[in-house]
Amino acid sequence: MTKELLKLEDLNAWYGESHILHGVNLTVNEGEVVTLLGRNGAGRTTTMRAIVGMTGMRKGSIKINGEEAIKLAPHKVARLGIGYCPEERGIFASLTAEENLMLPPTIAPGGMSLDEIYAMFPNLKERASSPGTRLSGGEQQMLAVARILRTGARLLLLDEISEGLAPVIVQKLAEMILTLKAKGYTIVLVEQNFRFAAPLADRFYVMEHGRIVKQFAQNELAGNMGMLQEYLGV
Repeated sequence: MTKELLKLEDLNAWYGESHILHGVNLTVNEGEVVTLLGRNGAGRTTTMRAIVGMTGMRKGSIKINGEEAIKLAPHKVARLGIGYCPEERGIFASLTAEENLMLPPTIAPGGMSLDEIYAMFPNLKERASSPGTRLSGGEQQMLAVARILRTGARLLLLDEISEGLAPVIVQKLAEMILTLKAKGYTIVLVEQNFRFAAPLADRFYVMEHGRIVKQFAQNELAGNMGMLQEYLGV
């Protein structure tokens, strides 16, 4: 039986006076990779931020593992086993790669050990003692993802992780997502890079003007390419 790990119902969110999300409904089942597609400004990042409590006012329902989280502060949302990797990465420049990895608190049991992290990201092992500023964009992105894997989070929200990275690094990130999926992680991706996201996702949600306008499964992708071209220009 499929287990709903994340369920948004009629989610509305604001930044100050600006009403950004207008009744978003989506479901993510345990072990799935789900991708939010849409143009810049469609509301995809705001959806991620609203889930973890980083927007202004929110209304509606956000259930994480069956628990209502709409009124919870961000640190309490994290304790429900959710990890958010924002677009800006947030690497501490003055700390080494390994010190960055050791920073986040444990929010749930079962976080990856350093050895497991280094097995998955050999680049980070090589750069363990390099300061954050010396890491390439791809290494910083791997470090940002690795940090949330240390916390014990099993539901990962990854925002534009492939942006601005060389194709060889993007390929490594794709392999990482497939590895995490095989380990039973549940992943929500916000991606502009459709080629990167398309083969990875079990299901797709398309956003426009703060609403979900379409959802479909991987096996319906070919039949939806015309619609995607219209919405995304892919």
